Amino acid sequence: MKGNLTRRGESSWRLKIDIGRDAAGKRQIRYMTVRGTRKQAQAELARLVAAHDEGRLVEPTKVTIGDYMRSWLDTAATLSLSPKTAERYRQLIERQIVPYLGSMPLQKLKPVHIANWHAALLKTGTLSARTIGHAHRVLHKALADAVRHELVTRNPASVVSPPKVMTGEVAILNAGQVKAVLAAMRDTVIYPQVVVLLSTGIRRGEIAGLQWADLDLDAGKLRIERAIEKTKAHGLRIKQPKTKHGRRSIALPASAVDILKAHRKAQLELRVQLGLGKLLPDAFVFGTIEGQPRDPDRLTQDWKRFTAARGLPRVTLHALRHSHASALIAAGADPVTVSRRLGHGSPVITMAVYAHLFDRSDEAAAKAIDALIK
Repeated sequence: MKGNLTRRGESSWRLKIDIGRDAAGKRQIRYMTVRGTRKQAQAELARLVAAHDEGRLVEPTKVTIGDYMRSWLDTAATLSLSPKTAERYRQLIERQIVPYLGSMPLQKLKPVHIANWHAALLKTGTLSARTIGHAHRVLHKALADAVRHELVTRNPASVVSPPKVMTGEVAILNAGQVKAVLAAMRDTVIYPQVVVLLSTGIRRGEIAGLQWADLDLDAGKLRIERAIEKTKAHGLRIKQPKTKHGRRSIALPASAVDILKAHRKAQLELRVQLGLGKLLPDAFVFGTIEGQPRDPDRLTQDWKRFTAARGLPRVTLHALRHSHASALIAAGADPVTVSRRLGHGSPVITMAVYAHLFDRSDEAAAKAIDALIK
């Protein structure tokens, strides 16, 4: 393969690449324009020549990032993504990616464009670094597939890191706030669920998916076997845990066992009054009186309503999961134990989210050893 470059401007170069003849014997020439110094243009020409010789030179396309991302999601959603994940990806694509990068040709996307995109999202002041990181990972995943399908030669999102998530973005209730929340929620319909969430750290969808057969109240344990999710396209659906780590057994504190026993008794008494008979093993613990699952969004709405009405800390329901992890770490639990209770795929994930809390735990350990020595 042959190639040469010609200056077009002060810092602009036209690359001419002879890629041989097609099946009809017609010579094929490809032209590209790059900006930079002569040395940078020569390096790019050498890279393209090498890519051609190795069979990695992609065909030119005018497909935009917006068109590609939507097409990619439609395929990914069909092949590998759960409906809920696909719905979340679509929100990130339409709200955070397409408005800023959508009109750019896919093959012209460079690391600098991604860095500028991050800056533009941060500048809005309405998005957290965590959300921007989620959008970045969706773009990275889509571009990785574009490389595999030979639409682009490299993934520019792999050389740019998303904004760092600051410690303050993980909302946690301290011990005093937990006591205040439990006291204020005691007479509400969601009190048993709040106790279980704080006691186990399970997710909203997982508590919605609990069936009575998953609980062994005599042994003080529950098992996570499924979750409930809701999407616009499919409504409520039961789904299996994403990984083998998501299916897990969790020990319950005695106080949570007592509250779950009282919750079960109340359900049975109401069913008897309504003539519905005994609870079946596959009835959902926090479902309807008929034993069917409830919409997880309802729990979130109730949480918001009660916390606002009773002057409680304005944190999301998910903060109860973070608060559980925080309590474990403060008690000296190691990352593996915390990871198993939370259902993380790896302790690495746990450390990435709660590293700052483990740092505090390490300082406390050092003080304890110091006191022992003295």
